Amino acid sequence: MRKSMKWVFAALVIQTCVSGVVIGQEARRDSAGKEASLALVETNREDEPRATPLTRDAMKQYLEDLKTRKPRIPLPALTEEEAKNGASDPRALGYESRIRSLYIGENSVGSYLAFGGPPASANSASTSSIRRALGAPDPLISLDYGFKVRLFWLAARANNCQYCLGHQESKLLVAGMSEDEIAALDSDWEYFPEKERVAFALARTLTGEPHLMDDALIDACKKFYSDQQLVEMMGAIAGYNAINRWKEGAGVPQSHNGGNFGSQGNAPSGAVDLDAHSYLTPTSDKYRSRISRVVGIGQSKRGDLAPTVLKRPPLETGEALKQKLDWVSKRSSRVALVDESAVREAFGDLVPEGKVPAWMRLVAHFPVSGKRFVESMVSLKRLDELSPALQSEIDWVVARQDRAWYAAKRALEDMQKCGVREEVIAELDLDPLPTSVISEKDKALLVVAKNLAGSPIVLTDSQVQKAVDLAGPRAVTQVIHYTANRAAFNRLTEGALLSD
Repeated sequence: MRKSMKWVFAALVIQTCVSGVVIGQEARRDSAGKEASLALVETNREDEPRATPLTRDAMKQYLEDLKTRKPRIPLPALTEEEAKNGASDPRALGYESRIRSLYIGENSVGSYLAFGGPPASANSASTSSIRRALGAPDPLISLDYGFKVRLFWLAARANNCQYCLGHQESKLLVAGMSEDEIAALDSDWEYFPEKERVAFALARTLTGEPHLMDDALIDACKKFYSDQQLVEMMGAIAGYNAINRWKEGAGVPQSHNGGNFGSQGNAPSGAVDLDAHSYLTPTSDKYRSRISRVVGIGQSKRGDLAPTVLKRPPLETGEALKQKLDWVSKRSSRVALVDESAVREAFGDLVPEGKVPAWMRLVAHFPVSGKRFVESMVSLKRLDELSPALQSEIDWVVARQDRAWYAAKRALEDMQKCGVREEVIAELDLDPLPTSVISEKDKALLVVAKNLAGSPIVLTDSQVQKAVDLAGPRAVTQVIHYTANRAAFNRLTEGALLSD
């Protein structure tokens, strides 16, 4: 570390705040068809995050309510070309497809799910959509797809991402899980075998409290999974965290049909009936009042809800920060890394000259899925609204939220290469971000990245709107996409405890 940077560490501080929520009353139909009163968010204030539902009934109500969510990113009127393409593929006219196509240059979320797909041998209705998004399966992917969907459910629950949670509910039902079995994911892990419970603990920690990742979690998993399977598992969980951030950051409304993964309510299994589909299905007496063990519960709660709290300690400063960054060079990876020559053979021109980065050696356990992951990381550099300097600043801000020291050290080096001034680096950890050396536009975009990184729903409507007003919808969409990918990178590289 350069001597001129020493004062930066002394200046880095953070203020911690806990956001509240607006609680309203909304009526719900219980299993007997009678009106039941349930405390829920009635109209979410634009400057506050949604509350966290603690019980299964409250969670289901959120899934249903968010079908009418207001999208966050403004879109222009349809062009003639879009209308023509939409005639053959109506999905291309949807909100999410359009913002991805217009502002990012791709229309699939498959880039987030490089490790999330099913094994090549899996072939069912529940795997067809993911195959369309990912393309050819990786022959080395081995974890059961139903098990991965359970991990996705846990990540979405921990992140309070109702869009993804609703889709995983539907997929698990199609896969044959009962209502009680899905409910057990939230509050009754003893129902599942130890092999899955240790993975559940890893998923919950890597998702909601990545700073608490430790060797014990990995060692518990190594009793049942190989190093290659651990890379697959952490890569999948990392991708689920990315897609949670994309969906919540962009404000994608809940699917009205369960995401085409099947249907609940009165519709037959496997059918899609827009009128019949509902997430408000009966919850058994066994699980109706149980409090989630997956979500982070704050200091207070009201009924079935609790304020959404970002569970992170104050950021390290001064010498403590310097020691963490220095530690990256001294530590050893928790899983085996692939030989450099094999990485170059698998990834070709995607590998930079010189020493092969440890993160590429990690994902090279899977030549197909790993290459997709590398391609998604490389493609971020082509986002035209984000300069290399701003990207490096986002890398730093997001890595600091996640305590991803491998990524943070790389971000610091990149900022220095881009000529980011030391006083700017010093202010990136301040909360709120000052504008003495950071422009209002960049500040608004960095706030989006910072809050989205910490927890998907900590980012508020008003913060996104301010960024749109100052930087435009294209820049904001690119920041959301970029931050989602960096959240995945952080969880995979820090979960593996990579060294430089």
